[in-house]
Amino acid sequence: METSHNLLKNWAGNVTYNSNKLYEATSVNEAQDIIAKHTNIKALGTRHCFNTIADSRHNFISLLPMNKLLHIDETNRTVTMQAGMKYGELAPLINSKGLALHNLASLPHISVAGACITATHGSGIHNKNLSAAVTAFEFIDAEGGLHHLSKEKDGEKFNGLVVNLGAAGIITSIALQAEPTYNMRQFVFEHLSFNTMKENFKAIMGAGYSVSLFTDWTNDINEVWVKQKLSEQEASMKAFFDAIPATQNLHPIASISAVHCTEQMGVTGAWHDRLPHFKMGFTPSSGEELQSEYFVADEHAVDAIMAVQKLTDKISPHLLISEIRSIAADELWLSPCYKQNSTAIHFTWKQNWPAVQKLLPLIEATLATYNAKPHWGKLFSMTGIQLQNRYEKMDAFKSLVKEYDTKGKFRNDFLNRNIFLD
Repeated sequence: METSHNLLKNWAGNVTYNSNKLYEATSVNEAQDIIAKHTNIKALGTRHCFNTIADSRHNFISLLPMNKLLHIDETNRTVTMQAGMKYGELAPLINSKGLALHNLASLPHISVAGACITATHGSGIHNKNLSAAVTAFEFIDAEGGLHHLSKEKDGEKFNGLVVNLGAAGIITSIALQAEPTYNMRQFVFEHLSFNTMKENFKAIMGAGYSVSLFTDWTNDINEVWVKQKLSEQEASMKAFFDAIPATQNLHPIASISAVHCTEQMGVTGAWHDRLPHFKMGFTPSSGEELQSEYFVADEHAVDAIMAVQKLTDKISPHLLISEIRSIAADELWLSPCYKQNSTAIHFTWKQNWPAVQKLLPLIEATLATYNAKPHWGKLFSMTGIQLQNRYEKMDAFKSLVKEYDTKGKFRNDFLNRNIFLD
């Protein structure tokens, strides 16, 4: 069914898409018919990307109406869902069956499929990104044909197409590895000095199941969020290096109310009520912000962080907050963490694109020494040639994509500029 819109925008409102032709599919057959009859089409999900990765000058298809949990395999602990399902919808359902996921992103309002194809992540030195939980997925190719790939049967082809940036087809369903459900608690500390961070970075990032550092770069690490998995870490955290324990729930930006943040102060709760920074019951409206993020190998983390800190005078006037997280290595070709344990340096900017646009090349030049890779769904200024040099499997990925889209039906300006270089 086609729905007409005057303007289609992303979540942040900084991107106005180049088409208003949006088709909503309520079944796989309907999605196949829609895809087969158009020469160019892109999937549009929860629209949480800050760049034009999902944009189209032609047509969009949305599978958000397809948001059902399809199957739970209790023996192998896998959960299969339709592509339109969001993490915030999935988590309570599988938790009620005694299952959990290994990690979640800071916002649970994003779709599972969209998060996985862009290598979205949470934090934790032993936690791979969200894509690494994928065990199988089904997608529609450019001709409308249906394909099913699994980790067990398809090996490197599977590794090549999980993080596919929407280039290979439209995902209709996806299966994730689950594990027994678990409880967590969250502690927040304030004012960790940069010197202490430098001297103890590995110990700090490994102090919990998931750890996030928030900083505005001016004086210190403003806040440290430590999420404990109770089955592994049950020590009450009354001290944390030279940081001060928070005395109340905090927002990552201290001046903002924490009412929509997940419970802190060591209060025990289910995994899906602690792993995100923000509550699942809270649906965010359009965010007055922009986001960028860069991944470096762990061995360069401290040097990269301190190199950015030297840019404070230029960054701070335009910054809301930065977050530093750890992500374990994976085997997915276009994941920024492909075969390397990584540290991600994230920037949440004030919504001033001209200022941010000038800052990104400066930050990227500063991090070039460390072979930094940008988050695929956030703002960056790197050229396609630079990206080609940072991904050893890029040529193999492009060849693999052509097996499913010979004429470029799923390409757009973003993919042509950054991947295919047309």
